[in-house]
Amino acid sequence: MRITDLTVTMFEWRGLASASYSDKNPAATATPELGLVSIETDAGITGHSFLGASFRSARLDVLSLTRHLKSAVLGQDPMDRERLWQALSRRIRATTYRCIGAIDVALWDIAGKAANLPVHQLLGTCRRKVPAYASSSVLASHEAYLEQAAAMRDRGFRAYKIHPPAGLDATIRLCRDLRDMLGPDYRLMIDPAGAFAYPEALRLGRVLEELGYHWYEDPLAEDDIGNYVKLRQKLDIPLMATEYSPGGFHAYAPWIVAQATDYLRGDVAIKGGITAIFKGAHLAEAFRMNYEIHHGGNSLNNFANLHVMMAIGNCEYFEVLLPEKAQKYAILDDIEVDSDGFVHAVDGPGLGARIDFDLIRDNTTEVLR
Repeated sequence: MRITDLTVTMFEWRGLASASYSDKNPAATATPELGLVSIETDAGITGHSFLGASFRSARLDVLSLTRHLKSAVLGQDPMDRERLWQALSRRIRATTYRCIGAIDVALWDIAGKAANLPVHQLLGTCRRKVPAYASSSVLASHEAYLEQAAAMRDRGFRAYKIHPPAGLDATIRLCRDLRDMLGPDYRLMIDPAGAFAYPEALRLGRVLEELGYHWYEDPLAEDDIGNYVKLRQKLDIPLMATEYSPGGFHAYAPWIVAQATDYLRGDVAIKGGITAIFKGAHLAEAFRMNYEIHHGGNSLNNFANLHVMMAIGNCEYFEVLLPEKAQKYAILDDIEVDSDGFVHAVDGPGLGARIDFDLIRDNTTEVLR
C-alpha cells in the first residue's frame, strides 16, 4: 500500500461557543477554521484527522503541512508509521507539532481501517472505559463556577477542574467555596494556565493542600522548570506540568531528571500525534508516573486521545472541556459521558468516528493540496 495524495479541506467552525481558558488563549473573535486532513492510498483506504482548535485556527499551521510535510509521506507505505513520524519530526523547524500530529493521527486511522480494528486494539487494549472530569473555561463570575460545578456533579461527572478567574485572592476564595459546596470527597483540580509567579503559586498550593485538591496543574510558566523544582520540594499536592513545555516528546526528559513535576501531560495535537503520546505514556510509566492526556481541541483529536487512553493504564481521567460546543464539531455521535461519569472505548475501524462530511462540504472555504 502506498500514499497517493494528501489534502486539507479548510472549513469554518460555525456556532462556536465563545470561551477562554486563560489570557494565553483568548476567546476567538472571528469564526475559526478547522482542517480535514485526508491521506489517500492506492488501496482505496483514506485516513482522516482534524487540524485546529476553537482557540487556534488551522490557518496558523496548514501551509507548513502542505508545503513541508506532504512530500515526506507521498509514495510511502502508510503502515511505516514510526519511520514516517521520525521523518516528520526531523522537519520541525519548518512546521509545528500540530501538523505532525495531524498526519500521524490520519496514518493510524488508515492502519485501523486496513486491519478492520479500532486504533486502541492496534496499540494493545488495556481497558474499555475511563472516568471523565469536567474542565471549566474562565467564567464571568464566582457564582457561575459554583453553578457549573453543581450541574456537572449532577450530570454524573466524578471530578471538576477550574480554570480560575484572574487574581490570587479571587482564586483562593473560589477554591474554598467549591470545596464547601461539593463536600470533602468530591474530586477537584485546578489549572491556572501559568498565571502565577513562584510566591503566588506557593501560597495557592498550600491552600489547595489544606482543601484536599487532587492535582495542581500548570501554576507557573511553561518553561519555568527551576521554580517548578522549588515548588515541588515545598508542596505535597501533585504538580502537573509539561502540557505546553517547549518541545515535543523528547522535551519530557529534563522535567523527569530535575524531578520538576509529578505527572506528565500531553495530547495528540500539542505533542505530535498518537505515536508521540503513546511514547510519552510509556516513558512516564517507566518512572511510575501518570501521563494525563489533555483535551485535543477538536472532536477527532479527542477520539485519537481516547484510543490511547484505552491502551495505557497510567492516565486517570478523560478531560471534557466546557462549554462542550467549544470542542465538539463536525462529528456525528461524538464522545459522551455516561450517567456514571465514564467514557467508553470506540470500536469502529480506525478512529471509529463518523465524520459529518455534509457539514464540512457546506462550510468549506478552500481545499489545499
